[in-house]
Amino acid sequence: MTPFYAFMGEHLQALAASGALPEPFQYEFVINALLCALLIGPLLGVLGSMVMIKRMAFFSQAVGNAAMTGVAIGVLIGESYTSPYVSMFSFCLLFSLTLKYTQHHTTLPSDTLIGVFLSISLAVGASLLLFVSAKINTHVMESVLFGSILAVDHTDMNVLLAVTVVCAIVGLPLYNGMLLASLNPSLARARGVPVRGVEYVFVVLVTLVTVACLKIVGAVLVEALLLIPAAAARNISRSLGELVWRSVAIAVFSCVVGILVPMQFHLPVPTGGAIVLAAAAVFVLTTIVRASASRFRSVGM
Repeated sequence: MTPFYAFMGEHLQALAASGALPEPFQYEFVINALLCALLIGPLLGVLGSMVMIKRMAFFSQAVGNAAMTGVAIGVLIGESYTSPYVSMFSFCLLFSLTLKYTQHHTTLPSDTLIGVFLSISLAVGASLLLFVSAKINTHVMESVLFGSILAVDHTDMNVLLAVTVVCAIVGLPLYNGMLLASLNPSLARARGVPVRGVEYVFVVLVTLVTVACLKIVGAVLVEALLLIPAAAARNISRSLGELVWRSVAIAVFSCVVGILVPMQFHLPVPTGGAIVLAAAAVFVLTTIVRASASRFRSVGM
């Protein structure tokens, strides 16, 4: 265990033993999961609001599913099948950048193009699985599809932390430019924003975050955590600033609740599913709030 994780773990476990924190904090794997949640929440919250604005929901799903092909390639070249991050990052970055480049040089609708690339990637992955099935149990792929935040190791946490740092260093200075390019590309160009360049940067950031979260929440759930908190925040936000910070808050809340509640009350619910259900509950609540507010305004008029 690294010194940082050791310090946090020992401190929280001591508080749980004294009764200051709930019982689940006595377990190291719960603390690791919560540390991941505190990184995943802001990442997915900030990027999710942009993904929603740019209407790129299908893109994140395509990248997550393309990671299966990356895992198969990693096994073929001798990479560890438990942490094939080099092959996953490499293939998914190649996949996303090629997709974006093709999008700029074709007249096909974006959803059609993404569907074509996703189909090709899945076909290649399925073919490669025939070769790797003799080396590993193909059920290992379930960890890529569904993940398990309670089973993360320190390699997964270090990768997630590194991606968080990269996103902060690269993304924050360019965030306003990426946002303006999403809302009004012509105005962004007039103000000197390299629209095509920031689009490629955003694609890279989404890809990095998606791959880093795969073993933690899985490809199936990454898209849900990108979209549901942002959609819930959109229901109750009147400005872009409110949309972003509320999306982050909802994502962090969903992750923490999804981890702690099933363990505290011994509910037979998978952690990943519980996280998404918590986000979905917030979405339903904000939808009701928005509908009620609209009805009151119409009555007042």
